[in-house]
Amino acid sequence: MALLGKFKESVKNVFGHSSHDFWRVQERQLVLQAQVLAKANRKLKILSDLSDVEFSAFSQWGEDGVIDWLASCLPEMPQNFIEFGVEDYREANTRLLLQLRNWNGLIIDSSQKKIQDIRRQEIYWRHSLTANCALVDIDNINILFKNVGLEGEIGLLSIDIDGNDYWVWQAIEIVSPVIVVAEYNAVLGDLHALTVPYRSEFQRTQAHYSNLYFGASLPALIHLGQSKGYTFIGTVSSGCNAFFIKNEFASQVTSSLSGAWGYPSKFREARNQSGNPLFLEGSARADLIADSPLVNTLTGAETCLREFSEIYSEFWKANSRVIF
Repeated sequence: MALLGKFKESVKNVFGHSSHDFWRVQERQLVLQAQVLAKANRKLKILSDLSDVEFSAFSQWGEDGVIDWLASCLPEMPQNFIEFGVEDYREANTRLLLQLRNWNGLIIDSSQKKIQDIRRQEIYWRHSLTANCALVDIDNINILFKNVGLEGEIGLLSIDIDGNDYWVWQAIEIVSPVIVVAEYNAVLGDLHALTVPYRSEFQRTQAHYSNLYFGASLPALIHLGQSKGYTFIGTVSSGCNAFFIKNEFASQVTSSLSGAWGYPSKFREARNQSGNPLFLEGSARADLIADSPLVNTLTGAETCLREFSEIYSEFWKANSRVIF
């Protein structure tokens, strides 16, 4: 706390106001810059892929730009969202929807400390936002939504829990989002529909020392989306989040896209057994988790990466986008 106090005091000395005021000014600048970019994006008629409209104000990568562009393509959809796995919500896929479009939202995180932080932020009283603490699983997900009155069609659902993403999306029945944003694990490749086995207490940082064993492959999420009535429209160019549109709305988006492209990731987040970064790239990352158990989501069979002769297409190996 002493260090935090010194930091706040140093910010005040340098900028002439408190760290709280500094964040407020910074946030307003981000929103103004995002507004300019968003207006420019809305004028585009045809995109080569979703990367054409990417920008980041609060999202980790380019999701802010993509989501705002999709919202402009679908003006009649409900203006509310659900996002879980938000931490303190300063970096999130839906924060800009509150700031630019004044949507309503439910956000969920497993850390009570993070939720308390969110409830103290100005954004919490300035907007219609509900922040609840829960460890999301397949047994409680629909109850969590119902408890706050969310049922039927909603605008957007963002899933990023670094683990059971596939299983939780599969279990969701009570809400029907127009847009779904789901994190995929590009290390698992672009050729097979694979996910980690379901464990209610799955924690990415504990599941494997490498920090690479989590989530589902992009093909697994695409097939799941199809089974639930969704059209895959592409990913961000960082190779992290995939976007899906409810079938009955899809033509309003796909008419402006050259195709549904998916990107591999270049993340070098692999760790060794001591927790130190390895900076591995490409298939060297997959080698670390080659024997870790997976589920083929098309057959239900247990498998692992080592059982496949290839898990990456030639495009994926070359860090190039792939059309699905």
